[in-house]
Amino acid sequence: MNLENIETQSNLPEHVAVIMDGNRRWAKKRFMPATYGHREGALRVKDLTKTCVDMGIKYLSIYAFSTENWGREKKEVDYLMSLLVEFIKKELNYLNENNVKVRLLGNIEDLPEETKNEVKRSIELTKNNTKLTLNIALSYGSRTEITDAVKKVITEYENNRINIDEIDEESFKKYLYTNDIPDPDLLIRTSGEIRLSNFLLYQLAYTEFYFTDVMWPEFNKEEFLKAIDSYQIRKRRYGKN
Repeated sequence: MNLENIETQSNLPEHVAVIMDGNRRWAKKRFMPATYGHREGALRVKDLTKTCVDMGIKYLSIYAFSTENWGREKKEVDYLMSLLVEFIKKELNYLNENNVKVRLLGNIEDLPEETKNEVKRSIELTKNNTKLTLNIALSYGSRTEITDAVKKVITEYENNRINIDEIDEESFKKYLYTNDIPDPDLLIRTSGEIRLSNFLLYQLAYTEFYFTDVMWPEFNKEEFLKAIDSYQIRKRRYGKN
């Protein structure tokens, strides 16, 4: 596999989604607290964002914090929320200067006040950027997303704004958090787990999956290019042949 030429090839995925898994196990193997793994994992988000900008990938969706993650110990949850604030403060200028648009997938009202304010600030500052859209799935659960979408459809129907016959697979997408972006072409999950964990269930219907045993804190540019190479040799038939 020649990784050197991957970045210049034309058949790159337009949208890459990532389930960033393995921070805590990576830290445990090193006899370090979970916070050590989360901090190292945040650096990989920074690196991957820069790689996607350089490669011309248009959309990057990262699973940062699920609705289920609220059930973790309060100390760890508080650390993750503060780490996100730190990440935004450090990287927001880079993101804006490099034409990266920040977008939230999830319920912003669930977040602590400081985290919520920083997320809103990053969204507002970068809202007109066009090179890469960085979708941060935060307090996100796909089943909740789909349920919320169904409620919106019902409300629209009850208020005579849509007809039943107008509702199909494509029109339903506009009620999802990802309403104006294409479905992922490639999903990457690290750390050896082989499941979706309630992430973008509707959007991943025809996405190519790439699973790796590499823990997220060790998922560097070379590992990302291996995933891209795997994607590029596949034939996407969408069930047609």
